[in-house]
Amino acid sequence: MSKYNASVLPAYERPVLQVLQDRLREPRRFIQVISGPRQTGKTTLARQAIKSLKVAAHYASADDPVFAGGAWIQQNWETARVLMGTRKGTEGLLVLDEVQKMPDWAEQVKKLWDQDAVSGRRLKVVLLGSSALLVRKGAGESLAGRFEVIHVPHWSYGEMRSAFDWSMDQYVYYGGYPGAASLVSDGPRWAKYISESLIETTLAKDVLMLARVDKPALLRRLFGLACEYSGQILSYQKMLGQLQDAGNTTTLAHYLELLKGAGLVMGLQKYAGDKARQRGSSPKLQVLNNALMTASRGISLEDTRKDGSKWGRLVESCVGSHLVNSLGGENSEVFYWRDSQHEVDFVVKRGSSVASIEVKSGRNREYPAGAGIFAREFHVRKSLLIGEEGISLENFLSKPAANWL
Repeated sequence: MSKYNASVLPAYERPVLQVLQDRLREPRRFIQVISGPRQTGKTTLARQAIKSLKVAAHYASADDPVFAGGAWIQQNWETARVLMGTRKGTEGLLVLDEVQKMPDWAEQVKKLWDQDAVSGRRLKVVLLGSSALLVRKGAGESLAGRFEVIHVPHWSYGEMRSAFDWSMDQYVYYGGYPGAASLVSDGPRWAKYISESLIETTLAKDVLMLARVDKPALLRRLFGLACEYSGQILSYQKMLGQLQDAGNTTTLAHYLELLKGAGLVMGLQKYAGDKARQRGSSPKLQVLNNALMTASRGISLEDTRKDGSKWGRLVESCVGSHLVNSLGGENSEVFYWRDSQHEVDFVVKRGSSVASIEVKSGRNREYPAGAGIFAREFHVRKSLLIGEEGISLENFLSKPAANWL
């Protein structure tokens, strides 16, 4: 039976909780921005932080069906001020969830924050958002010098194993959505939950309503293509052919960035040691949670496990998502590499350090592994092999990616 409880999430299952608590206990005043995909525990983290700090606190969500339009932020800010009181030395905490849904939210927050600075109020503020791209953009433009960011990624294998006693095969197939874990015994119901409650909600609320998308049907088809071809390299021209659209490659690249910002899929660029050459490369499509690949396929875990090619793709995508999610706040970038004859599954650049990662998953490779050739061409600090004859998949996924690099 699962140990998971949506309202009481043990700190060891989301280590970022301790980071948030430690920051909120600091005497200095700043705005804490928490961003990440839907269903990763951001709201639960904030509620637990409120309970642990024992200060006057107020929580409000712009996802609620009724809120006071453009005055919503100011009204909730005033509520937090009243709860905090005027006694000298009193601290307060305001948590605003899905804040990016409010028009001009960053400018409003800046105005109210600066008012508190002038009046000496010690109100600390936490802003939660499910669209990392929009939250960071808004904060960076209007709140410069006033905020810090904590990124909450998809759940790792270690977290799903701790919370649900999941096996490695379950994690590779079902991915890291804790809210769907109780449904895996009913495959069709699980798949419907992923498709309707997570994918559709994210596309409709976090992408299409919050960013300019001139071709929403194209964006949806691009998302489906990225899930179908995760782990494979596709040129933008080939994508347009697959999508049967007369659009342009710039539009596809922009839409991939929006999908990445919503925590769904992304396109890894080819490592070239040169930013301009990297930007011009064909992307390697990568889901950020394996559930996005398997929910639409209608093939059970057992049948997928028997198909070496399909399982190999899932394993490679699982390694890629672990690298991207785990290294999201580590000043790191994840790439792939391929020359005319050889390929490296993943390349991680951290500062000036470069590591190559090969995944031995059992699938038939289109190109031979090229870690040795890559190492001769670039200054490589580490070359890792994941799978048979190397680091076991379970061992690799059980630890933050930075531990191996």
